[in-house]
Amino acid sequence: MLIARRRRIGHNNWDTLRTKSMPKPLRIVMWIGIALLGALAVATIALRRGEQINAMWLVVAAFCSFALGYRFYSNFISAKVLALDEQRATPAERLENGRDFVPTNKWVVFGHHFAAIAGPGPLVGPVLAAQFGYLPGTLWVLAGAVFGGCVQDFVILLFSIRRDGKSMTEMAREEIGRVGGFVAYLAVISIIIILLGATALIVVNALKLSPWGTFTIAMTIPIALIMGFYLRRLRPGKVLETSVLGFVLVMLAIWGGQWASQTPSMARAFTLSAPTLAILIIVYGFAASALPVWLLLAPRDYLSTFVKLGTIALLALGIVVLRPTLHMPALTRFVEGVADVYPADRTRRGQGAGGIDGLSNRRHGRERRVYRARALENLRSMAEQVLVLGSYPTRW
Repeated sequence: MLIARRRRIGHNNWDTLRTKSMPKPLRIVMWIGIALLGALAVATIALRRGEQINAMWLVVAAFCSFALGYRFYSNFISAKVLALDEQRATPAERLENGRDFVPTNKWVVFGHHFAAIAGPGPLVGPVLAAQFGYLPGTLWVLAGAVFGGCVQDFVILLFSIRRDGKSMTEMAREEIGRVGGFVAYLAVISIIIILLGATALIVVNALKLSPWGTFTIAMTIPIALIMGFYLRRLRPGKVLETSVLGFVLVMLAIWGGQWASQTPSMARAFTLSAPTLAILIIVYGFAASALPVWLLLAPRDYLSTFVKLGTIALLALGIVVLRPTLHMPALTRFVEGVADVYPADRTRRGQGAGGIDGLSNRRHGRERRVYRARALENLRSMAEQVLVLGSYPTRW
């Protein structure tokens, strides 16, 4: 699945990567201010002991860290390490076949990135990691995202694009040999099985016996088909029109979910058991991978991004308005490793920082957008962590 267009990062030229929308002195002052504010927030989180702190410090630290990482660190990697070249055509342009390789609008590509990244791992991980206290999880999400998860997705994406959209296992076989490729295949397929099992468990448990949720998610499939056909056949290139259409329809689907849950006949039809939901998820996964990428997968990812970004915005707004106090201490006894939950919790927190579920981002263009998508996803991780840390430990 490769959807891309021409990249806009110029020939190894650091100057071309600079934002030119405002005067240079003002840009310098703005970024220095963001850096100082972020440093103050991180210092407050790391050094405050024996008293509760406001959750706003976590949000400010995350926003400043991810903004600086995207603006400077991703630019440095783009220009000095990976040497991106805007004159190099992506596989979507060179190998376009109307099915798996399709030149696509940059915002649809971003939505595709974000939906692939925004799985339950970065959502559940920081919540479980809150048992360590707010300090370890917060520092790991900040540093792990900027220097780990975002970079990992970015680099693997670029390597795949430079090798005609090949997967990680295909690249390993070409670079190392058949044995290395086979070992990489076993490692990747094992990780995918574990992650899909965990994902299915979380999704199925959230949707079983919930006609509202099941109806809303089911309706996103025909809505995505309509959007894909509209953008590809009826009004090519009209992304804004398609976005408005998709937004209106998904809002109607959410409202329709409430209606379905309150109507006995509809509620019975959309109240599904866990095994049934698991089978339907498998069927959808096959359909999304078999159909042309522009018809179902890309538009549905773009559509789901509306809901996910809206959730992030509402979470951030709620934190800013309420400014909750963190009721968890900076460190708890779990950091001593005395609890059985420690190994699993450490793994899930790693997912919160991103990286391992980036395996799904194998064939998309606009490389730096995946860095931004990962940063936004980790902003959601931080907001979810605030929701847990802001409640009393005895409640969870």
